[in-house]
Amino acid sequence: MKTFCGRANPTTGSMEWLEEGEDYDYHQEIARSRYADMLHDKDRNVKYYQGIRAAVSRVKERGEKAIVLDIGTGTGLLSMMAASAGADFCYAIEVFKPMANAAVKIVEKNGFSDKIKVINKHSTEVTVGPDGDMQCRANILVTELFDTELIGEGALPTYEHAHKYLVQEGCEAVPHRATVYVQLVESRRMWSWKKLFPVHVEAEDGEKILVPPSEMENCPGVPSVCDIQLNQMPSSDFSTLSDVVKMFSVDFSKPVQSASTYYRVQLEPVKSGKAQIVLSWWDIDMDPSGMINCTMAPYWVKPTSALQWRDHWMQCVYFLPHEEPVLQGEKLFLTACRDEYSVWYNLQKARADEEEHKADVCVESPVCRCRAHLLWNRPRFGELNDQSRTRQYIKSLRKVLKTDSVCLCISDGSLLPVLAHYLGAKQVQCMQPSRTDLYHPHELWEAFFKANNLEDKIKIIEVRPELLKPSHLEDKKISVLVGEPFFTTSLLPWHNLYFWYARTAVSTHLARNVTVLPQSASLHMMIVEFQDLWRIRSPCGTCEGFDVRTMDDMIKDSLNFRESKEAEPHPLWEYPCKSLSEPQEVLTFDFTKTVPQHCLSTEGSVKLLRKGKSHGAVLWMEYHLTADISVSTGLMQLSNEKGNCEWNPHCKQAVYFFSSVIESEILSDPTAVTYAINFDTKTGEVAMDFKL
Repeated sequence: MKTFCGRANPTTGSMEWLEEGEDYDYHQEIARSRYADMLHDKDRNVKYYQGIRAAVSRVKERGEKAIVLDIGTGTGLLSMMAASAGADFCYAIEVFKPMANAAVKIVEKNGFSDKIKVINKHSTEVTVGPDGDMQCRANILVTELFDTELIGEGALPTYEHAHKYLVQEGCEAVPHRATVYVQLVESRRMWSWKKLFPVHVEAEDGEKILVPPSEMENCPGVPSVCDIQLNQMPSSDFSTLSDVVKMFSVDFSKPVQSASTYYRVQLEPVKSGKAQIVLSWWDIDMDPSGMINCTMAPYWVKPTSALQWRDHWMQCVYFLPHEEPVLQGEKLFLTACRDEYSVWYNLQKARADEEEHKADVCVESPVCRCRAHLLWNRPRFGELNDQSRTRQYIKSLRKVLKTDSVCLCISDGSLLPVLAHYLGAKQVQCMQPSRTDLYHPHELWEAFFKANNLEDKIKIIEVRPELLKPSHLEDKKISVLVGEPFFTTSLLPWHNLYFWYARTAVSTHLARNVTVLPQSASLHMMIVEFQDLWRIRSPCGTCEGFDVRTMDDMIKDSLNFRESKEAEPHPLWEYPCKSLSEPQEVLTFDFTKTVPQHCLSTEGSVKLLRKGKSHGAVLWMEYHLTADISVSTGLMQLSNEKGNCEWNPHCKQAVYFFSSVIESEILSDPTAVTYAINFDTKTGEVAMDFKL
C-alpha cells in the first residue's frame, strides 16, 4: 500500500503530493507524536495512577471483579497501572497498528500478558460476548482521549458509544469528570491574530490609511481553536475583564451525549474594557470526590502551585465574533456552543426578557466569509498587524522607489503592493503564487483594493512566475522587484526562499539596473538549552515504575527513518530556551543574482560559551531589505548575561534536536560543536549535520 504525503516544494512554492512507502506514514506519526511528552508528564501520570487505584478499590469493596476498558491505550501504561492496582482483567484498545504492536511488547515485558488484552481496533468496532473481543462489559472505564480543547479528538462520541455498548451502567470512570473554565479578556496582541488593523502610511501627499474591507471586519473567522502555551503570555499583554467561571462539566461515569448543544453562564465584568477574547482551559477529577485533580489552569489562576509543563494539553484562545465594549458590573451572558469536536463562544448583554430568548442561541459553527482567515493563519495576522515590522518595509521602499518605478510584488497576501503604490511607484503589479483549490487570493485582494479605492491602481497577475509574459507588464521592464517574502505553503524558515526561485523565473522581465528588495537573505544558527521542549524528543526509560523503553526505541527508529531526522518548526516564543553559543550566520543568498546551479554548503564550528545542556540548534532566516535595514524571522534579542532569548512571535523557527545531549561545564576551555550545512538548489531543502 502506498501513502501520499503533502510536502512544501520550496522551488515551486506549491504543496506537492509525493508517493511514499507504507512505512513512511507510521514513522512520521511516531516521530512527530507527543507520546514522549505524555510519558514525561509526571503530574498526569501520578494522578491517573491514584485515580485508577481508587476506582479498582471501590469496585473490589462492592465484592465485584474489576474489569477495565482502556480506550486509546497507547503504550498500555494506564492498563498496566490498573493491573498492578489489582484489576482482574483489562481490555486495552488501540486503533494505530504500530502503537498496538508496541503496547503488546511493553505489556509482555512488564509481565502483564495474562491480565491485559490489547485490541487493535477502533473502540466503536469492538464486540462484546463469548465470541467477542471482550468477554463481558467492563465496570471501570479508563481513557485519555483529550486534546487542548478537551473534545477535539472525538472524546464525546467515543464515550457515548462506550456507555451504550462496552461498559456496565453505573461504571467507575477515570477520569470521573472534566470541567471547562473560561475568562473574558481584552488583548490587543491576541485580537491582532483575528483581524487586520488599519495601516497608516506617511506618503508624499499626506497620510494614507489602509483599511480592511467590511466583509473582513464583520467576519466571525474560523472555528478551529487557537491552542497555545498561555503560560508564556506576559500579563502585560492582556487585561482580565471577568473572574474565572465554570462553563460546563462532563460526567464520564454516566451516559454522554455528543449531539450539538450549548451552555450559558452569567458574567459580571470586574472592570470595564473591550471584550475580545475568551481564554479557556479544563481540569479533570480522577475520582468522584474531586480530591485527585489534574488542571491546565495558567499561571495567574493558581500562582502558588508549581506548574507542570506539558505540550499535549495547553490552553485555548477563542475569538469573539465582534469586539464588545463592556462595563464593570453590568450583566452579560456568555454562551459556549459545541458540536462533537469543537467549541465556539458568543457574548450578549442581558435583556429584561432574557429568559424568553434562550431559544435564540445560534448553534451553527462560525464560517469565514471574507476568505482572509482561509489565506492567513493567526500568526500571519499578527505579523501583518506588527507596526514596527511594517515601518521597516515602508522605510526600505522609500529608499528604492522612484516616481517612474515599475514594481512587481511576489508574496502571498502581502500589503507591500499597496505600500508601494502609496509611496509613489508609477505602476504596481502583484503575484500570489500559492493559489490552491481552497482559496483564490485574488478575490480577497479585489475586495481589499475596492475598499481603498485602488481597483485601477494595482494589477493582480494571475499566472505563475515562470509563465509571466511581457503583455502582463504592459511591455515594460520591472525596475523594482519586492517580496516580504512570505508564502502560505512554507513550513520551515528557508521555504520562503521560493522568492529567489520566482525572481530567477522572471529574470528576463527585469530591467538591467533592477532593485530587488530584499537584496539578500542569510541563514543563522545558535546552540540552545531548552527549558522544557527537550522532553518531546527525550527517552523516558521507566514511567511510574513501568518499563517503556520499547516506546523509546520506536521513536528513535522513526526519527532515524530517512528524512525524519531533520529540523522541525516550533514557535519558540512559547518554548523558552537559553543560548549556549553566539548566534552565527552560516549561509547567504544573493537575490540580486539568479539561483546558482551548484549547492551552497558551509562547514564550521561554534563554541559553547555558557554552562548548560546542548539540546539542539535553532535556525532562522534574516532578510536584508536594503544595505542597512534587515528583518529577522528568529532571534530578536539576546540578553548576554543569562543567554535568555526573545524570538519573533509571528514565525516558527527551525529546531534540530541533537541525538545526544552534551553538558558544557568548564568555560576556560569551551566545547565546540562542528556543523555541516548544505542548501540543495535543486530541491530548495537544507540538510544539516552536527557533531558534539
